[in-house]
Amino acid sequence: MTTAQSRDQIADQIAAELGHSFAGEMLAGGHYVPIVRDGRTLYTSGQVPRVGTVVAVTGRVGDAVSLEKACEGVQICALRCLTLLRRELGSLDGIEKLLRVGVFVQCTSDFTQQSEVADAASDLLHRVFGDAGVHVRTAVGVYQLPKNASVELEMSAVARHPAG
Repeated sequence: MTTAQSRDQIADQIAAELGHSFAGEMLAGGHYVPIVRDGRTLYTSGQVPRVGTVVAVTGRVGDAVSLEKACEGVQICALRCLTLLRRELGSLDGIEKLLRVGVFVQCTSDFTQQSEVADAASDLLHRVFGDAGVHVRTAVGVYQLPKNASVELEMSAVARHPAG
């Protein structure tokens, strides 16, 4: 008899498939915090595709960065947000539902596949959470992102239980 994988195990498996680990410290670079909890609702700050101290995907999508590389970058961003949620709750199994995902793509003026970049994050989140990972979403193109990151992602979620 096989047992179903936990959400934590699925997220770890995806990170391993991408060749990354998010076990280290995740620092905030200013007067803000990476995650805030208000009752059962959790909000993450925007996460760039940073692995350790290196932003793994930089440059303008549609120019120096391919759609495929941007999709990899946004998956890293999503995994960083999941790491923040896991650290806050002790496990991703403490999430009842994802609410919203915002994706920002640093891109050329003629790049119009922001939704396809965001799909890579949405697909990853559905893989981890199943139907509880289906969310509302915004995907926008922007001129510049911090540290020349190609993508940035933020999310909000509902915990199963209030803070206590």
